[in-house]
Amino acid sequence: MDVKGNMEEKKEKIINFNIAEIIKLLKADRKKVCIYSLVAGIIGIVLAFGTPKIYKSTVILAPEESGAGFSGSISSLASMVGMNMKIGQTGDALYPEIYPDLMSSTDFIVGLFPVEVTKDKTGETYTYQDYIQHHQKLAISDYPKALFVNLIEKLTDEDSLGAGHVVDPFRLTKKEDEVAKVITGNLDCAVDKKTNVITITVTDQDPLIAATVADSVQMHLQRSITEYRTKKARVDLEYMEQLFAEARKQYDDARRAYADYADANQDVFLQAYKMKEEDLENDVQLKYNIYQQVVEQRQLAQAKLQERTPAFTIVQRATVPIKHSSRPKVITLAIWMFLGFLLRCGILFWRNRTQFVRL
Repeated sequence: MDVKGNMEEKKEKIINFNIAEIIKLLKADRKKVCIYSLVAGIIGIVLAFGTPKIYKSTVILAPEESGAGFSGSISSLASMVGMNMKIGQTGDALYPEIYPDLMSSTDFIVGLFPVEVTKDKTGETYTYQDYIQHHQKLAISDYPKALFVNLIEKLTDEDSLGAGHVVDPFRLTKKEDEVAKVITGNLDCAVDKKTNVITITVTDQDPLIAATVADSVQMHLQRSITEYRTKKARVDLEYMEQLFAEARKQYDDARRAYADYADANQDVFLQAYKMKEEDLENDVQLKYNIYQQVVEQRQLAQAKLQERTPAFTIVQRATVPIKHSSRPKVITLAIWMFLGFLLRCGILFWRNRTQFVRL
């Protein structure tokens, strides 16, 4: 019975917001409302000016379609309604939809570490890893964390590596892992499911570095895809090159042996010598036939490699952005002032909650 009574009491509580009372309450407290908004606005301005500007550079690629003929037409029709039907394709495991996963992989990110970048204003050149690790500006909100991390590193002498240290993607150090995470956050890859158009966006504090890295990411992605799709064709071509060298050597050895034997026995009319000469001549012909077949197979392997090499159409190249992509400082000021206003309103409503909650 007591539980039911409590439930009935709770149900009888009515929250009644009277606009006139709210306006009256705010007018009576307008000085503190203004102070809260002003203080919050000052905090917003400090954060806005203490946050580095961000620039974005974009590259748009259109990869080669792997579908063909009737099956390719069906796949195109399916893509118009957002379906992904890979009918009659060559069995590639690396299709455009997983390019974002490829770009976020450790091997891909570590491959960007040695890329040379140049700052726009100073002209100083660094590797991308060194630039991310030592030459980026910190936001004012990140200074406490950075000071604490530097203090811990000095006390523990962590990640003190020699000058000859080589980055191992299989086993990154703590600092290398942090750099990789920052680079991953700076990269964005979007794939249009209908057209398979790839949009790569690179974000950075320096406009020239953003464009440089965007161009490097594009080339690195194209190289990775090309190496994957041509891997078997390249292995086959290497094997055919070995067979070609062996067949050519055997053919040359057979010709040389036949020529030496024929020159040494020009005036000999014995049947045994003639049979030996015929055997050597037949061996030369056999080696020549094998050599010709290998040459044809080698040419086919070269053509297959060229066929498997994907083509990319660059719809938009990387360009140095002129304007930053950061949020305007006026908007940041307005947001923080509004937050300060809401904070003071919340305090007022809580203190005067008996006026709005009635039993």
